[in-house]
Amino acid sequence: MKIKDLDTEMLDRAAGMLKAIAHPMRIAILSHLEDGNKLTVTEIHKLLDIEQSTTSHHLGILKDKGVLASERQGKNTFYYLKHNSLRNIVDCVSKCTIVK
Repeated sequence: MKIKDLDTEMLDRAAGMLKAIAHPMRIAILSHLEDGNKLTVTEIHKLLDIEQSTTSHHLGILKDKGVLASERQGKNTFYYLKHNSLRNIVDCVSKCTIVK
């Protein structure tokens, strides 16, 4: 499906997802999840060396906008990319930031 084929609602949803991703810390979170990893809030906050509450805030935004999904296992909630194709966005951002 091409962008020109999307209706207004789908375009709004896509814009919301891109806006949610467009934050340095959220891009960092996605980079840790791009290989199909499922991580908890605690694992992510330790990887990024940020407060757990800040991590939860960013995860909530990404989940609310449909970028991430979560799965509860016992006491832990694991976060992961909701759509495998979102890996392409993370990869593109990585490639586009390389200075030549």
